[in-house]
Amino acid sequence: MSNPTQEFVQRATARDLSIDIFQPEGHSTKTAVILLHGGGWMFGHRAETHRYALHLRAQGFLAIAAEYRLTGEAPWPAQIQDVKDIIRWVRANAGRLRIDPDKIALQGFSAGGHLALLAAATGSGADAVAAVVAFFPPADLTQAAFPVRPPPVANLLGPDADEDAARAASPLYQIAPGFPPAFLLSGMADPFMPYSATLKLFEAIGRAGAKAELHLYHDHMHEFAALPSMTAAVQAEIGLFLNRAVVDPEFYRQENLTLNPFARPGGPGGPPPKPQDG
Repeated sequence: MSNPTQEFVQRATARDLSIDIFQPEGHSTKTAVILLHGGGWMFGHRAETHRYALHLRAQGFLAIAAEYRLTGEAPWPAQIQDVKDIIRWVRANAGRLRIDPDKIALQGFSAGGHLALLAAATGSGADAVAAVVAFFPPADLTQAAFPVRPPPVANLLGPDADEDAARAASPLYQIAPGFPPAFLLSGMADPFMPYSATLKLFEAIGRAGAKAELHLYHDHMHEFAALPSMTAAVQAEIGLFLNRAVVDPEFYRQENLTLNPFARPGGPGGPPPKPQDG
């Protein structure tokens, strides 16, 4: 396999951002997935997502391992601004990247999952996304949400952040109708990002009338997806989700109506749908 291509998201008001592009080498889904690393907003590097990018590339996705400024360099909200600038860059360069500009998804891990969810919830127009995948994300940054001290919000907003600032930076409180399809993953033994918070997010997305899938992994803790036994299996599930939600949802809808008797009007006894023209 060829190595990724490094490019730079050039900006007039802030420094350029580095991204690593993994172009599929055969079949292409015409869909881009921007990967956002974890590290508590203070640490981490885009190279940490390369292992996931390789699996996405093998499934026909254009995978982009993205940089965002850490809090030691730039205070909040620089991080979410960086993510939105990267989305806009990918959309503006869709022709050169050989993707559909309306098929851009985010995949984030821990702090990167927070940024992915918040970008998905607040994006519109040029920085809107078609789907979001979040691993063990801090979706609720309010003080009551976490058993650990200091709470994660201190890493992002500082030790003196009030509850209003925490709510404004929490994806949970930004979920509204029109939120893109989401795939949420958490470990049930994670003491840092309790799966109950992810379940709460899943329920909020459902109440908003949006689509979401939830996968809870028993006995697993934070960063379980990096385990050699887990990465390929998890990315295969994400590839299926992206195919169903972004790449060709109509194929899966028609397949379900045609082959699943329980999906037919009137239930299992109902007639199969008439063949589509063409």
